[in-house]
Amino acid sequence: MTYGGVDAPEFGEPLTNLTVPIGRDATFQCTVVNLGNYRVGWVKADTKAIQAIHELVITHNHRVSVSHSDHFTWYLHIKNVQEEDRGQYMCQINTDPMKSQMGFLEVVIPPDFIPEETSGDTMVPEGGTARVSCKARGIPPPRVMWKREDGQEIVVRDQNGSKTKVLSYQGEVLKLTKISRSEMGTYLCIASNGVPPTVSKRIHISVHFHPVIQVPNQLVGAPLGTDVTLECYVESSPKSINYWVKDPGELIIPSEHHEMTVRQKSMFEAEMTMTIKNIRREDLGSYICVAKNSLGDVESKIRLYEIPGNDRHIYQYLDEKTTSDDEYGTEMYDDDDISNNDDNEKSNRVPDRANKWYSNDGKIVVMSVNHAPNVLTATLTITAILLLPTLI
Repeated sequence: MTYGGVDAPEFGEPLTNLTVPIGRDATFQCTVVNLGNYRVGWVKADTKAIQAIHELVITHNHRVSVSHSDHFTWYLHIKNVQEEDRGQYMCQINTDPMKSQMGFLEVVIPPDFIPEETSGDTMVPEGGTARVSCKARGIPPPRVMWKREDGQEIVVRDQNGSKTKVLSYQGEVLKLTKISRSEMGTYLCIASNGVPPTVSKRIHISVHFHPVIQVPNQLVGAPLGTDVTLECYVESSPKSINYWVKDPGELIIPSEHHEMTVRQKSMFEAEMTMTIKNIRREDLGSYICVAKNSLGDVESKIRLYEIPGNDRHIYQYLDEKTTSDDEYGTEMYDDDDISNNDDNEKSNRVPDRANKWYSNDGKIVVMSVNHAPNVLTATLTITAILLLPTLI
């Protein structure tokens, strides 16, 4: 078509639709052939608001600008696109009749959670129902998916009570009925709509229940002088206060003799141990492990008894036992008392007829009966030396 013998202007190619995330820049490109003395204008079609005519910006929107390349390619620039910029944009040529073409600007918005419609951490009694929800907004509308943070399966029960285990669950509301302690943990609510970034929210579900104690060995035997460890396994939520008691009710305080540990195995499982070092006879008896939380308390008993052991340290002296003042005492005796009164020999010494005793270090010392004269001789010699100053 010609106007006054001059080729009429035409659009070189269609106006392309744009999809731009909010906050980014958008640029429409309008290609015109044989523009001549005609002008190119830009209009937002849905509001009929003129954006620009040729090189002059009309709109008061400071984010809008125009440019061109050799009167052939004309551009409409929109910086920092906002949601209100969405709509149809028209590129016009002021011929008679007017020529125009349109392109659509879609402004997409990444997902975001609506705080007032999204659950926080929640607590539910064991056997009850936990209901958590995540409501997300965005353009296009986001899809919501649930996963467990620890990678375990989600247990979903239908109205008939039959359960299904899934790695992920689709939907804004997650409902866990007849919940058990193994379902306690952190759940991830993930919202996505194809516009980065994908967002997620951590929601912790606590399942509360009365403490439970399991004891692997209720009877524990060990030789005196050895170390022994007592064990109790506790399950509780909220976490329990754990301690040990010596029957009938003596609270045991951690010490070098009683070493105690509590090792947390999971959110609701703990292993409590007590090691009794160098068992003495007074350590024998019943011990009670106790667990208490806000829902109640529980205890379990372990009995510690002696095993006659062959692994004690036994020292044998074939010839003579050398004694110290601590074993025999430091009291001095007269010769007449020693020779005439056999009762004095029982002062701090072990009678010669004995074949064993416990020394101060707790070890068993064994002596043969036929060595008694040697010991007695040594004792008399020591006594004579002590009396020497008196005789002089």
